[in-house]
Amino acid sequence: MILTCVLSWSYGSVFVSKADLPKSFLVTTGYQMLVAGLVLSIASISFNETWSSPLSWSYNVQISMFLLITFGGIVAFTAFNYLLKVVSPEKVSTSAYVNPVIALIMGWYFLDENLTLQSIIASFILLTGVYFITSRKRK
Repeated sequence: MILTCVLSWSYGSVFVSKADLPKSFLVTTGYQMLVAGLVLSIASISFNETWSSPLSWSYNVQISMFLLITFGGIVAFTAFNYLLKVVSPEKVSTSAYVNPVIALIMGWYFLDENLTLQSIIASFILLTGVYFITSRKRK
């Protein structure tokens, strides 16, 4: 499933950057999220995963899901679609490298998770690579 997600995300990013889609980035985001939701629902049913009503979730989980859907889904994904139309897909895809570093820092700051020397070095290497991908070549 993870490989399928990576491949479909890559294909979708290139497709969105080149395709003639509606002018509204919210509509484009809605289409993509609807299709992804249907595919994931079918996969979930086919693997007999347990489903539970959001009303049975704890208050903290409900708030977390609301924030994740609003900011991690709608706002971030709409911005991603906008950038795919304005900037090259190679540069936009660098978010896949930056996001784990941000998550690492947020886990350290908000949840008192430990930062190891290995994770700090890996983050530095990732961010250095992103710098080289996004910087211009000078002649």
